[in-house]
Amino acid sequence: MHPLTEALIQDLRRLADPAKAGPMQAYMKTDQPFYGVQAGPRRRSFKAVVKRFKEMSRAEYEQVIFELWQGSHREAMYQALEVAQHFKAYRDPESWPIYERLVRSATNWDTLDEIAGHLISDLVRRHRQFEARLIEWADDDNFWVRRAALLAQLKQKAETNTELLAQIILKLASEKEFFIRKAIGWVLRDYSYTDPDWVRQFVEQHADKLSGLSQREALKQIKRHHSQAQR
Repeated sequence: MHPLTEALIQDLRRLADPAKAGPMQAYMKTDQPFYGVQAGPRRRSFKAVVKRFKEMSRAEYEQVIFELWQGSHREAMYQALEVAQHFKAYRDPESWPIYERLVRSATNWDTLDEIAGHLISDLVRRHRQFEARLIEWADDDNFWVRRAALLAQLKQKAETNTELLAQIILKLASEKEFFIRKAIGWVLRDYSYTDPDWVRQFVEQHADKLSGLSQREALKQIKRHHSQAQR
């Protein structure tokens, strides 16, 4: 086991709170145990520990990510994603297979959304050749992968490829799965901060295809802004 992996797990064990572990596990509806370390203390732990590991090779980067990802407790998976984001030198096209492996092995929104909305989205924004992979993901048998195809377009603001966004949304719009419908609304709402007119027109044009949930989520910020303007 890599020393960084050992140090991060050791600190999670030190911070463990059994009184919080049970409720955290119940909230995520998972059989995987928690240490009971909430986000704030866990992130502070990461920042303190990682300071001791300034130099890391690409091979070590991948090693630590998957050692933590395969850890016994959920918080170790969260720390895997902290490692993936922290070492920015390796957030490049060569790391795509790492991030895709994470996407394909994620089993809930708490990890999947972080991977897609941060690691994948940033890589797609900077390297547009990966847009073709998002189109492939939208046809995947795994609905978490399909959700990633949507959320991988978050945070791109004015650089959003609206043709791709529309294509993937319309491909998935007929799905009944809650997490897909929610993601459609989320990614549209996110883009509405940049171009509310485009989002409004898209929702109006495809109202017969988009679920009520997707439409409500998509228009939340637009309606909030309209309501505030009328006060």
